Amino acid sequence: MKNPPASRDGFAARPVPASSAFHAFILLFFIVLIFSCGRYQNEQTVLKLAHGLSATHPVHQAMALFCQLVLERTSGQLKVDLHPSEQLGSERECLELLQMGTLHMTKVSTSVLENFVPVMAVFSLPYLFRDEDHRLKTLESEIGNALLRAGEKKGLMGLCYYDAGSRSFYTKNKPVMVPADLKGLKIRTQESPTSMKMVRALGGAPTPISWGELYSALQQGVVDGAENNPPSFYFSRHYEVCRFYCLDEHAGVPDVLLISARTWNRLSPEWRSILQQAARESAEFQKKLWREATRQALEEVEKKGIKIFYPDKSLFLEKVKALHEEFQANPEFTHILQEISRVR
Repeated sequence: MKNPPASRDGFAARPVPASSAFHAFILLFFIVLIFSCGRYQNEQTVLKLAHGLSATHPVHQAMALFCQLVLERTSGQLKVDLHPSEQLGSERECLELLQMGTLHMTKVSTSVLENFVPVMAVFSLPYLFRDEDHRLKTLESEIGNALLRAGEKKGLMGLCYYDAGSRSFYTKNKPVMVPADLKGLKIRTQESPTSMKMVRALGGAPTPISWGELYSALQQGVVDGAENNPPSFYFSRHYEVCRFYCLDEHAGVPDVLLISARTWNRLSPEWRSILQQAARESAEFQKKLWREATRQALEEVEKKGIKIFYPDKSLFLEKVKALHEEFQANPEFTHILQEISRVR
């Protein structure tokens, strides 16, 4: 009869009875199951939210509140990680990543969004709104909500708008007091066909450049100026290059907070409700921040020696009438424009 095989310590290994082996297996199974359940219950879902603005911008601050509310209301189980300053790509790149499902959320301007959701082009139409009150009421209206949902079939779920005020021209070498002052100037626009048409109609040469590349483009003379709202002009430090800011307020293009449809569909109804409500509350918070940020921005750039001008807006409106007529003749926009005009 052969001796039992020796173990590694030199002693003979005793055979384990089949019943003992089975009981050990069952015990091990339940230990693994208990720990696995504990890990599952405590597991945190993380969503990445990327955008192009700096961390000092009021829109970023509103999104920071959104992230905080989501974390608190899901007891830490759902976390939204915020990535500013084009860390994960330009606005257009973030939208593409959202459609593929490799990025969960983003904040973009509706001007860039129009490349993916064509009806969003209406927001880039110059002098669309009568005043600030009309702009804000439109975003909260039935037609505003309908436009917010317009990208769902493209995999882009709108959660809320963030007010981005009114956009105006800022330039390096001379002020834009009348449309003729734009002649021969290369003006940075967003990647928006409508914004480019507007600058062209006013006599300038539209040059689309991503937000993150604009400061160096202004410095190096790639463009002669740009157009944006006061907080963005200030927080971007573009006033260090462009010394003239002309408040013609030609457009009131809002920002939109979006979530990938692929991500949305994987979330529970409870978490969807929490995200939606947190987004709405952050939008209300952002409106208050925006008013103060606009006032502060204009004060600060004046202190830096920037010359602020208030040109006659009617001269600019006259030049873009053909663009309005083009939109009104398009059946896709006729109803939208009528609904916006009815908002009171």
